[in-house]
Formats: sequence, C-alpha cells, structure tokens
Amino acid sequence: MTDQAAATEAVHFAELNGGEYPVRIEYRWLNPERVDAPVAVFLHEGLGSIALWKSWPQALCDHLNCRGLVYSRPGYGRSTRRRTGETWPVEFLHTQARQVLPAFLDALDIGARERSRMWLIGHSDGGTIALLYANAFPEALAGLAIMAPHVFVEPMTVEAIVATRTTYETTKFREKLSAYHDDVDSAFYGWNEAWLNPAFLHWDITNEIATIRRPLLAIQGHDDEYASMLQIEKIKAAVDHTQLLKLPKCGHSPHRDAADAVNDAIAAFVHAHRD
Repeated sequence: MTDQAAATEAVHFAELNGGEYPVRIEYRWLNPERVDAPVAVFLHEGLGSIALWKSWPQALCDHLNCRGLVYSRPGYGRSTRRRTGETWPVEFLHTQARQVLPAFLDALDIGARERSRMWLIGHSDGGTIALLYANAFPEALAGLAIMAPHVFVEPMTVEAIVATRTTYETTKFREKLSAYHDDVDSAFYGWNEAWLNPAFLHWDITNEIATIRRPLLAIQGHDDEYASMLQIEKIKAAVDHTQLLKLPKCGHSPHRDAADAVNDAIAAFVHAHRD
C-alpha cells in the first residue's frame, strides 16, 4: 500500500457534541477485522494528522498483530478547523487528553474493557497527550509508547518553534504542509501560537505524570531539534518504571528516522506487557 493510499483509505468521521460547539473528527481503523485484538491509538504531533502519519501506523500494527485507530485532532487534517480568532490556551494538551480523547472513544463505543487493553502510541505533542491521559485515566489503558514527548519547556524548543514559524511564512513549507490539512493555517498557528505564548514558558507536567502506573516506553533521538534527552530523563525520574530508548542519528521523528529500531522496540515492549 502506498503512503497516499494509506492516508485516504476508509476514512470516517465522528461527531462530538458535548463541548461548546460541535466537533467533527476524522478517523481511520487499521486491521478492523481483528475484532478480538487490542487496539493501538495513535496520537499525532503538533503539526500532524492522519495523512502525515503516512503508512507507519499500519506497519506497526502489523508488527504488533493488533488493531489501530488513527485520528486527526480538532484543528488538524480534515477534522473541524479552529474557529476564526480562536487561540488555544496553555492547557490545550490537557484538554485533548482529558476531554477530547475520552469523548472520541465514547463516540466510537469503545468501552471500559476495550480501553483497559488499549495502547497509546504518541509522537511529540501526541506523546504528551498520552502521558496526561494515563495520569487522568489510570485504568483506561494497557500502556503507552511515546516518541519525542514534551513534559516541560526548554529554550531550544522555543527557538526551534520560532524558526519553524519563519520557515512556514517564508518558504514553500506552508504549501507542502497544506497537503495534510484542509486548513493548514488552522493547524499551524493553533500549535505555533500556543507554544509561543509567554505563559507557556512555565508549563511543566512532571509532577502530574508521577502517578502513572501503566507500562511506559519513552523514545528520544539524540539529534532532536525540538528537545533534549532531559525530556525523557525527567519522565524516568518521575515514573521510575519507565523504559527509555535513546536513538543515535535520530531527530524529532523517530518513527521516520529509525523506523526499524522503533518498531522492534515498541513490539518487544507491548508483547512483554500484553495479557
């Protein structure tokens, strides 16, 4: 299957009506025929979407012999775009973990038993959302594997995000990114303005995640331009049972830069803790 086919095949939409305004979320099931298998839920990065994952979630699900659920958060992909003038607050990742993700699972009738067997696979902002979900709903997952997560703000992160904004506004990056979002400015500025909010400089969730009891694998590349190894080392300090994987010659996207190593590590981790 090509990356383009993987990004567009069997896309559905879920309606969430419990918030301030109705939200439509695009999603796609992987290996839906494996009805008795656990489900891996993929949580994308700050500029991600179903389409930007490309074929990697399918490859990992095949490696794990499980089902997969991929979705685009509100503001991204083909999901409901940000409202005009809407600015995401400092707590926007908490909102995704504690309100949007549970409501989305409810909309798909994923009940308590299925959630207790569910694995969260998160990248960057998606990794942070996975951590916050595991903190808020300790029984409603089997475990989590996260790549390049953020648990506090480093100066290098802010510098990289400022540089990304310049690139977006002065090069063809906006045009390239528009292939993955119906409203590319909704996706980009929602993420960019939230992270560059001066109040966000003091954001730190290391104390919150200390209550996580489920199996946790944290992966970081040595060449990540957005964050240092301090991110996963602080996770390990807060959650002692965390397993760490530090990858050489790997940037902010381990599933692209070191796919084989990441797939093997996640598969070994999941199978070691699977019922």
